[in-house]
Amino acid sequence: MASEQAAFPKVTTGEGFAVGSLEDLGEGYGFRKVRRGLGVSAFGVNAIVMPPGYESDSHYHEVQEELYFVHRGTLEIELGDGSVHRLEEGAFARVDAATPRKLRNAGDGDAVYICVGGKGGYVGRDGRPAAPGGG
Repeated sequence: MASEQAAFPKVTTGEGFAVGSLEDLGEGYGFRKVRRGLGVSAFGVNAIVMPPGYESDSHYHEVQEELYFVHRGTLEIELGDGSVHRLEEGAFARVDAATPRKLRNAGDGDAVYICVGGKGGYVGRDGRPAAPGGG
């Protein structure tokens, strides 16, 4: 984990947490390694920055369901059945592992989206009140 932290010197870490911004996790277009940068171990998560007009390759997964969230810009997601869905800022799309998908930046500016992937099911609501004062 220490080597991971060295790769992301702007990320703040402490006992049981990590905090960082999109800019803390990289620069330019492409993947920002959120999982690696923040030390997430329970699921996969990346942020992707796409220039206008860029289109990803079509892909699918063997076991990992994915959830996409559009943070900035406008995307189109094309799915294996040929349907195309426009995703504006704040939109979500869930895609089963075996369903082919590709994304394109359909806007005039950069698009930023978050992709969360996982397998194994929902854990359930397991939140508990913390001690007074946050401890």
